[in-house]
Amino acid sequence: MKLAYLCSKYPAVSHTFVLREVNALRKLGADIETFSIRRAEPHELLADADRQAFASTYAILPARWFTLLRAHFRLLTVSPRAYLCGLMLAMRMAPAGLRGHLWQVFYFVESVILWSQCDRRDLRHIHVHLGNVAADVALLAAHIGSVADPQQPWSWSLTIHGPFEFFDVSHFRVAEKLKRARFVVCISDYARSQLMALSDREMWDKLQVIHVGIPIEQFTRTADANPSPEAFTILFIGRLVAVKGQAILLEAAALLRDRGHSVNVVIAGDGPLRSTLERLAERLELAAQVSFLGAVGQDEIKAVYAGASVFCLPSFAEGVPGVLMEAMAMELPVVSTRITGVPELVDDGRTGLLVAPGRTDQLADALERLLVDPALRRKMGSMAREKVVREFNTQTSAEQVYELFASYLEGRGEDQGVTVPSDLENAGRSLGRPGAG
Repeated sequence: MKLAYLCSKYPAVSHTFVLREVNALRKLGADIETFSIRRAEPHELLADADRQAFASTYAILPARWFTLLRAHFRLLTVSPRAYLCGLMLAMRMAPAGLRGHLWQVFYFVESVILWSQCDRRDLRHIHVHLGNVAADVALLAAHIGSVADPQQPWSWSLTIHGPFEFFDVSHFRVAEKLKRARFVVCISDYARSQLMALSDREMWDKLQVIHVGIPIEQFTRTADANPSPEAFTILFIGRLVAVKGQAILLEAAALLRDRGHSVNVVIAGDGPLRSTLERLAERLELAAQVSFLGAVGQDEIKAVYAGASVFCLPSFAEGVPGVLMEAMAMELPVVSTRITGVPELVDDGRTGLLVAPGRTDQLADALERLLVDPALRRKMGSMAREKVVREFNTQTSAEQVYELFASYLEGRGEDQGVTVPSDLENAGRSLGRPGAG
């Protein structure tokens, strides 16, 4: 089974789930080549696995002029019809306005490079995580490949995480991507339900729910890994952006202090809001109790979990967060918000506590409940690990994804729903026979 995996940036600190999936699929026998729209920066490679993935990944941007021109010349030579069809599809999918059409031209230029690289490697299926620019490029590249060689039609698929794809379904052209994808992996029932709302009933069968997992062996607490009994440490890990709700966590910590509790907050991750959050901690007179660790790689993250008493993710929007899975596997009780796919991971009152998003008082109450009851923390932590091992395991998830690829792609010679817009048929014929040259 030969596959191309394409991401907007690979490897990426916030998207370790893709790297884990790729490695697990390779162990199962899949032959996977990885591609990235943009090249990862050296400072983003925080672990050995990141550096290895970086070394074996083809980055489309920044584009080398010779490579770009050679790919476009090759496609024009092989199938001018495919070139025209790809460009016209890109324009037809463009958002309104000059800017939207200009970006679609960029996507088309990138898709031709991807087509060329995949064609040289005999790759006929492209899989994408997240419905962003990578999905646009994969869609166009697969369409180009199918028109250029209809005897071996190409296909593409994607994994939808949410929630950002659902913020503006028109801008991201979610319905069009769903229609043209061979199949769609949804990481939660919530994500599937959102796609069902955007599509006709006959599309629903291509929506498959498979949980993203984590490598359980990497996140297993050792006997000597226990937080200090003198300090109640609340841990947050994630990008420092408004949607993650770190400000609510800091305000909840101030409430706990005002109630007479001693707490520490550890924030791991980086982003544009770091300085704002540091100033907020000072304004709340919490600076001495709040630690900002910056970005932490996978080689070091286990020790960060091991030093915490509870894990808190007060987000306003999420998919099914990998950091919650990691914390639960490390037997940490978790406190998060009752949004999107989170309740599918966290069973409120059993494997963690869920509160309404944006409610500082509820967040403080939940944290206080765990603070004053060490036995409850241990019980929830134990049940949390059991839940992750059972339902959110990388190995199990990869096996399901592998079987899905096999079931959809084993009949590659059959019609896979690849269509050429009817208004381009005559133009295609006048430009030459598909696949000629």
